[in-house]
Amino acid sequence: MALSALDLFSIGIGPSSSHTVGPMRAASRFARDLTAEGHTPAVARVQVQLFGSLSATGVGHGTDRAVVLGLTGADPATVDVTSAFADFDRIGRTGRLPLDGTQQIEFDLSTDLEFRRKALAGHPNGLRFAAFDAAGSTLAEAEFYSVGGGFVLSAAELAAPSNADETRLPQPFGTALELLERCAETGSSIAEVMLTNEAAFRPAADTRAALLRIWHVMQECVRSGCTRDEEFLPGTLRVRRRAPTLLRSLQEKHASPGDDPLRAMEWVNLYALAVNEENASGGRVVTAPTNGAAGIVPAVLHYFTEFVDGADDDAVVTFLLTAAAIGILFKERASISGAEVGCQGEVGSACSMAAGALCAVLGGTPAQVENAAEIGIEHNLGLTCDPVGGLVQVPCIERNAIAAMKAINAARLALRGDGEHRVHLDQAIETMRMTGLDMKTKYKETSRGGLAVNVVEC
Repeated sequence: MALSALDLFSIGIGPSSSHTVGPMRAASRFARDLTAEGHTPAVARVQVQLFGSLSATGVGHGTDRAVVLGLTGADPATVDVTSAFADFDRIGRTGRLPLDGTQQIEFDLSTDLEFRRKALAGHPNGLRFAAFDAAGSTLAEAEFYSVGGGFVLSAAELAAPSNADETRLPQPFGTALELLERCAETGSSIAEVMLTNEAAFRPAADTRAALLRIWHVMQECVRSGCTRDEEFLPGTLRVRRRAPTLLRSLQEKHASPGDDPLRAMEWVNLYALAVNEENASGGRVVTAPTNGAAGIVPAVLHYFTEFVDGADDDAVVTFLLTAAAIGILFKERASISGAEVGCQGEVGSACSMAAGALCAVLGGTPAQVENAAEIGIEHNLGLTCDPVGGLVQVPCIERNAIAAMKAINAARLALRGDGEHRVHLDQAIETMRMTGLDMKTKYKETSRGGLAVNVVEC
């Protein structure tokens, strides 16, 4: 399947791309299909079943809320995040749901939304939908999989060969080696190769505008995360918000005499914490490439624009295109789903993307960019996904801040070299894939292993 940069970076809602954004898209798609097929007026009841990781951590990740809102026709990119919780509560309280925004049907959260611990064969994140008429006869059924980063596939699409997509890219690449070959053949940077391929989806001006819109949403996310009034994040863990307090502290410190050689590091921490606290609150975020890892790319891009001379819109577009090229390699050759390969597929891939992108805008050659991306993932291999209480808070929020600093260091290390290195990005991605296959299920977004069972919730 040909992927665009805008597939890797999409505007959504927290706290999880695979458990919130994907399920909302799946439910909305099912509702739209019912309308398109003329079934909606006859629908009296809809049943949803969540399987595997969606069942194990679904409530903490907001999967129940996402599915119910999706059935009303809500879309992650446009849903009103300020009223989403209230809308869900109202449906639960009244037992009435506006299917696809039109047909009022009865919907009982206790019986029409089922959590099934056993995973379906296709992927750990499976959903089944069924619509019935007043007599109880089945009008339609569908099975979907939320495969990470907000991507959703039907059972038929999951089973289809990956080359079934008819989109033809001018400069295709399936490996990092092939990407470097395209750069060498054309004398282009990685971002320029990506921009050429984006022309298969839309005009270059539209791609640029969309990427700058993505950057704007990332900036708004940081601002929102820094100005929230609530002391605690939602949920039973009672995790304190740190971004607003940290911002005030850094502003006071900046105003006082003296200089801290690690001042930039503290700002990077702030950017990452702000994004991921906003994500944990169900706010508006950009999947980059997932919600659980949404703070890394924005934090590193904020670092570049705030602390490096010469940062402008052109450099921002270059940064995001380079990051997307690296993210596509992870998506196509391994996985960006925490339920499939652990957090190495989320935080690890985002760290790699941010490292390569920063290296590019700091003047790195394609070989140095590939080296930076490899360093970024190599030192996240084996990272488990073990959210305490099924919430995308502990250890997820701090993990983004640490990974953002790793990415900056990886870029700087690569820039000190000439691009030659012993381990290559393709090898590291394949290692991540194999490690994910070997990893026990309890360490892959089920909250049944790691910190999730060794930290008492309250």
